[in-house]
Order: sequence, then C-alpha cells, then structure tokens
Amino acid sequence: MINIIHSIRDGLAKTRKSFGDRIGSIVLGEKIDDSFLEELEEALIASDVGMKTASLVLADLKDRFKRNELSSPIEVRERLKQVLFEILSERPASLALTGMPSVILVVGVNGTGKTTTIGKLAHRLQGDGKKVMLAAADTFRAAAAEQLMVWGERNGIPVVKHKEGADPGAVAFDALAAAKARGMDVLIVDTAGRLHTKSNLMEELKKVQRIIARELPGAPHETLFVLDATTGQNAFAQAKTFHQEIGVTGIVLTKLDGTPKGGIVFAINKELGLPVKFVGIGEGIEDLKDFDPREFVEAML
Repeated sequence: MINIIHSIRDGLAKTRKSFGDRIGSIVLGEKIDDSFLEELEEALIASDVGMKTASLVLADLKDRFKRNELSSPIEVRERLKQVLFEILSERPASLALTGMPSVILVVGVNGTGKTTTIGKLAHRLQGDGKKVMLAAADTFRAAAAEQLMVWGERNGIPVVKHKEGADPGAVAFDALAAAKARGMDVLIVDTAGRLHTKSNLMEELKKVQRIIARELPGAPHETLFVLDATTGQNAFAQAKTFHQEIGVTGIVLTKLDGTPKGGIVFAINKELGLPVKFVGIGEGIEDLKDFDPREFVEAML
C-alpha cells in the first residue's frame, strides 16, 4: 500500500504544484476573510474541478465559517480535504464483474492511451487469477489490432481479431462466442477511437454495444471511457457526450502524471455522476492504479 500511495503522490506532482502548493500558500494566512475564500475558489477553478464543484465546496466552507466551525486557515484546509474526499466517495469505484464472462467495453478518442490501458487492465485482472480474452474491435486504425496482439503475447492472453476494415460488431460477436466456449472470466473489447462529435461513428459504437447485449443479456457489464487528463475541460466534454450516448459506467483517467489539471476528477465525478475507477500515472505495465479517493486527495494536497 505504501508503494501505491507514493506512486500516486509522484504521479500527481504537477497537480500538487499548481493546486496543493497554492492552497498551502493561502492557508499560511492568519485569518479567514472574503479575500481568503476568493483565492481558494480561484485555485479550485484553476485546477479544473469545474465551476459547479468549486461553488459547492465554497458554499460548505462559507456556511461552516458563519457557524464559527472554522476559525483558522488550517481548519479550512482540513475541511476542504474532507469535502473533496466526500465528493469522490459518492460512487463505487470497483469493477462490476458479474457475468460469465464479464464483458468490459472500452471506448474513447484516439491518443488517450486506450489500447495501452486495455493491456494494463488485462495484466491486472490476470494477476487476480482471472482468465482474460481481448477483442480487437478497433478495425479502422491499422496498428490497433497489432498493438493489442503485442499486449496479448506479452501476457499470454488470447486475442480475437479480424482483418483491417472488418465489421467491429462481427469481431465482438466472434470474441464473445470464443470467450463463452473457452470459459473465460473476462472479455475486454477494444473499440475504434472516435471523436465525440462524429455521430456516425457513435452509432457504430452503439451497434457493437447492442450485439454484445443481444448475445449475453446484461452485457457489457462495464463501459469504461478512457480520458487523457492533460486535456482538462475538453476531457469533461468528451465524457459528457459519450455518457449521454452510450451510458458510460466508469472512467479511466490516463496521463495524470503529465498534467496540473488533476482536478478534472472532481468535475467528472460530481457533475456527470461517473466514478473514476482507475488512474494511469506512468508508462509501466504496473502503472494503472485503483482509484482511491482518500489517497487521491492526500496526494493532491
């Protein structure tokens, strides 16, 4: 556990520099006043927690200040940590692997680290004793299936793929049949990275989703959306559209180690109602971590 906490702390170094350090300088003041609270709100917004989330946090702090429950900046800091923790704890972050096999549909736009995330997730599940299969349903990007094959070979995990340009729904159909026949615990389905503004591509993703549901009632059991944390509010817009269109069940936030905008986690959780289930904090195969609200807030501040 100590190693995990340290790695998350290291991964959030840029966010802590822009947000945590700024909060630290604010709480060095000797009193709480309007200027203090304005600076605190600006720091929250600058880290991309979102206007709605920042307003909710400040409303809680102001209310407690009026009731004389907060008498020093240090007490404000501790209450801030508790409020942020409560926001992130509202929804379960664990995977719902309830099927046989359990189907995880992984979606997102190109460049977010989607296929790499699938490889890391497969490695984690395999380490938990699960029999895992991968489906290369991203048939539009030439290197997608090959990239997934590399991950499969590295971990000794079977991969179902068709030729480039094949029907993604057919790949999902065949992969699910193979997973059932071979007694797999988990099937992870990769999909083509697509812009959330391309309605025709979104319809195709819905088709893959329908085929999976038809062949295995209740599936997909998880629809994970992979987001690049460095894109900040654009990531929020992507998550919002995908959730409206296909019903996302959770977020995997990648490249968290490369951004000062780690606060986007709060906006996604509070304003979209979507739990962050995993965070990517590096390039190594072990660098996909379970999202732990307490560890995240502590590392951020």
